[in-house]
Formats: sequence, C-alpha cells, structure tokens
Amino acid sequence: MQQEKLFFQAETKQLLDLMINSVYSNRDIFLRELISNASDALDKRRLEIASSPELGEGLSDPRIRVSRGESEGRKSLGVSDNGIGMNRDELKSYIGTIARSGAKEYLAALKQKGEAMQAEALIGQFGVGFYSAFMVADRVDVLTRRLGEDEAWLFSSAGDGAYTIEPAERSDPGTTVLLHLKTPDVSRGDKDYSEEWTIREIIKKYSDFITYPVMMEISRKKDGKEELSDERLNSGKAIWRRPEKDVSDEEYAEFYKHSSHDWNDPLTRLVFSVEGGTEFKGLLFIPSKAPFDLMFAPRREGVSLYIRNVFIMNDCKELIPSWLRFLRGVVDSEDLPLNISREILQEDPLLRIIRKSVTRRVLNALKKMLHDDREKYDRFWREFGQVVKEGLVSLDGREEENRDAILDICLFHTTSEEKQIALKEYVDAMPEGQEHIYYLTGRNLSVLRGSPLLERCAEAGYSVLLMADPVDEVAAPGFSEYSGKPFRSLEREDALPKKGDAAQSAVSEGVLALFKEVLGESVKDVRISERLTASPACLVSPDEGGSFAMEQLLRSMGQEVPPVKRVLEINPRHQVIRALEYRLSKGEGKETLGEYVFLIHDQCLLAEGGRIEEPALFARRVTEILAKSLKGNDETVER
Repeated sequence: MQQEKLFFQAETKQLLDLMINSVYSNRDIFLRELISNASDALDKRRLEIASSPELGEGLSDPRIRVSRGESEGRKSLGVSDNGIGMNRDELKSYIGTIARSGAKEYLAALKQKGEAMQAEALIGQFGVGFYSAFMVADRVDVLTRRLGEDEAWLFSSAGDGAYTIEPAERSDPGTTVLLHLKTPDVSRGDKDYSEEWTIREIIKKYSDFITYPVMMEISRKKDGKEELSDERLNSGKAIWRRPEKDVSDEEYAEFYKHSSHDWNDPLTRLVFSVEGGTEFKGLLFIPSKAPFDLMFAPRREGVSLYIRNVFIMNDCKELIPSWLRFLRGVVDSEDLPLNISREILQEDPLLRIIRKSVTRRVLNALKKMLHDDREKYDRFWREFGQVVKEGLVSLDGREEENRDAILDICLFHTTSEEKQIALKEYVDAMPEGQEHIYYLTGRNLSVLRGSPLLERCAEAGYSVLLMADPVDEVAAPGFSEYSGKPFRSLEREDALPKKGDAAQSAVSEGVLALFKEVLGESVKDVRISERLTASPACLVSPDEGGSFAMEQLLRSMGQEVPPVKRVLEINPRHQVIRALEYRLSKGEGKETLGEYVFLIHDQCLLAEGGRIEEPALFARRVTEILAKSLKGNDETVER
C-alpha cells in the first residue's frame, strides 16, 4: 500500500487552528499531553495482555522515552512508548479525527470481553491533547504499530488541514511521536524545547508522578570524553497513592514543602482514598501559618488536580469551597472528565461529588482535632477561623448543607472566658433559666467587651458571644438555633425578656419627652431600658432594620447606605438621668438641658465604636460642661 493523503473535516480544521493559536495558554503542556497519551497506551497494553496473555510474550518492560536530535536540519523532539500502539484504521479514527481519543471505544470493547472492572481505571474522553504538539512544531510524525499485529504505519501532518498515512517499519509494538520543532522566537520568550534542562523542568512539574519511567539519554563529559547514559526524569512516586502507614512524617513534610513552597512544617494532614461510583485519592495539608494573600483577591487556591498521576492544574478552585482555600495538597481522580484543553474543568456531576466528599472529610477531620488536640486546634483557628466562618454565608445556597457542621467547629470569644470556646461548650455551661444564646457583633473586640448592652446579662450570670470578625455581621443574622437554643442578638430591641412596668414608673414622661424633642429625627424613638444596670443610656437597632455594625461595615467598603435610625434606651435608675429629671422638675427646659441630651447620645455612639458626625461640637459641649462644673472651685483662679 502506498502513501495515502487524507484531509481533515472542515470543522476539524477549524478546531486544529484554534488549538494551535489560542486554546492552550501555556505551551509547555504539549509535553505533558504526549507523555500522558503514552501512559494511557501503556495502561491499555497492560489490560490487553491481562485478557490475552500470549500478546505479552517477548515484550520489554513498559517505559516512555524522550529523545532529542535533528531532522532535516532542524531540532526535533521525540516521545515514544512500547504501549498498545495503533493500526491504520485507529490512526484515522483517533488521530485523524479531532475529539476522539479512543479510550471510550476501548472501554466498550473491553466490556464485551468481560474486562469491565479493569477498564474502569481508564481515563476517557481526552480528545485533542495530541494536537497541542503543533504549538511548538511545524510538522509532526507518528510511527506506530498495534500490539498483536505486524504492520506499522506512519502518520505525518503539518497541521495545515491534511495528513498522510503510509506503511512503515517498527520492530516492536508502540508509538513514537516525532516533533519537528519550530525555531524559537527569543524576542517573544519562546523556549528551546530540545534543551535538556527545559525538558527536565517540564516533566518534573507536570509528569513527575507518572507511574511508568520517563527516560532520556543524557550526554556527560567524564575525563575529557563524552559518555552517554540513560536517566530517569520522573520520580514515579505518587505519595498520595501509597498507604499512609508506609510513608513517614518526614516524607509528608518534604512533599508539602515542595508542593506549597512553604518553609514551615504543616499543622496537620488528611490522607484519604474514596472508592465506589467515583474513585479518587487525596492528600491535603493545613499550613501552620496563614499565607499572606489569604484574604486578598486574586489569591491562590492551594489544591492541585491530578488525573491518574498526571498533573492537570494548580489552584483548582472547583475542588474545594472558597472558605477552605487555605488547604494545600493534591486530589487525584480516576475518572474525572475534562474539557477540550484540560485547563478548565467541565461542569460535571463527578466534580460536585468530589467537592462534596472532600469538604465533608475536612470538616470531620477538623471536628476530630477540636476534640482530640485542643491546643493544635486553637492554633488552627487563630490562623484560619475567620476564613472558615465564611462558609456560614452561603450566597448561592451551595454551603447550606454544611452550616451545622461548620458551626460545630467554630470558636467564639465570650464575656466569661479568656480563651475562645465552641458552641457546644457554651451551651453546656448555660445556667438554669437561660433560654437563648446571646451574642453581640461589632468591629472591635475591646469595644464589645465594654458595651453597655452586656450589663443585664452580666447581672444575670449569662455569658455572651462576642463576634468581631467582619464576616460575623453577615453570618450571625442567619443563625437560628444550636442544640435547641435560639440565637438572640443583644443589639435588638426585644433581645431580653421584659421585667414589667416597674422601670417605666421610675421616670417621668417629661424626661422621655425631653430626649425626643432634643434628638428629633436623629433617633427612631426614646424608651425606658430594661437591659442597663450601670450606664445611663444605649442605642439599639430596631427589629425590622439593619444593624449598626452592618451599616459601619458597608460604609468601610465604600457603599453608600442610608443611616439606620436607632432606638435610644435610657436607664431611669442612673444618677445622670435622675439629675436631668430633677432639673426638669425645677423648670429648666430644652435650652439648658439639651446639651446634656446631645452628650448622652454621642457617648452612646462612642461606646459602641461609632463615629460622631461633628467631633468639634462634641468637644465644645464637653468643655463647656467641664467649665460649669469647675466654676467656683477654690483652687481655680482666674489669671
């Protein structure tokens, strides 16, 4: 049979042009694709021999070889394997037609032979990786011979819409892909892909964990003479595929440092292997220190995706939710399909299954650490707690199913403990008669600890959760209950049970009228407080409106939000309020007492960490009142 010239289909030619010019953003990965294809061919060889042992007689051990040389005056790069190979029809079907890798058809053929269980290990639907070779080569030759057949075939194409197939000679089954490399454009930053160290670097990055040895002949000078020797370029050690008992802590630590570029040892690790409908393995690490870019966008996501030991991408955002972005490590799928370029994962149900399983395993591991090693967990929470709590805010509903599990591992500051505690510890310590989990949000922990809103809870012996992280203000309103105990914000009007009307009768309506007249539209209402024991007044948010802390948070983000009108509660038993009532009864009115009302209101704002609209006016009022109180002091002498 003579050489046969064939043409790609019109749409295939368009896809090929797209592949060469735009699909792959990183040209280095052409070598990853070719080595991955060679690894697939060796897997197919193994399965074929398993079903027909006579085919394996006389074959050498499986291996992949990378070779450098020159062809027709230009540099060349070859990738060969002694795998299953292809015949003429398969060349036309799998290489002559884009988007058909053969793995899917091979799986169907094996199932007919009763080898379905072995075939499940194959990765299917890799259709176009071979064509990435045209990014760096202006001609590609494929010499191949099918296992069990004597004829060999040569495929050749310049990527111009046509290809040829002709009979050839090859001593053993397998495939060799020979790239006639383009001359690199140094001004554009092109690499010379025939250089030894360039090849080493790419294989180390993308194919280090390929099971089969990737060999290359290396030339070294020794005693003035040039010597050639074979060297293995990949380690072949997929540490996440080895049983955990067979891997030392030192090996895990070294792998973590190598893959994450962190000088510190990890805080802990999580090793897992999932079998069943979806098979994947994972090795995840929690760093001991938060990376500097954890809270900034764009940021690195630390989990890399592999498929059967083949590196696919770093920072795979689809594998883990954003609130676990501190994780570092690897997830290695057995059967996850990819899209045309392997650079963007398909929206596939398998991916959602993996994400859900990984998330559940991480949450279980963190809960176990919380119970078994509190000191280590406290270190973890100091570094990453604020990020974990982002999982309580599910804007798209994806994390709703994890809310309870996340709450289980959250730690909070409280008014009764120096250290942070878990919600279970809070509930277990609740005194008899306390029906709610009380909390207070704000932007500063020290401000929260001094809030007048805490006074009645302190008097009753109730502990209060203090939430000062920015995410708390968004997350807390979504808290409903924990262990049967409802959450209750102390900033709300109805936070605490009513005591009755005794407090109302302790102050005259005149004082309330004075506050309402002076403050006017700056407050929603003025009421008698049942929550204060030591402070003269406080501001609370109306039940139907947003909180003060949320308003402050949005303003700090540059958002224009209308001010929330608050309710001013006054303590009728406080000496300041009683003094105002006394002076009001003596005939003093708004003109003389109004300044005291403004000061009380502004002090309430300061007590909760708020901002006074007119600081200079506040300072003047304080000065005038100080001057009046000091007037007539014997030690004050006018100069």
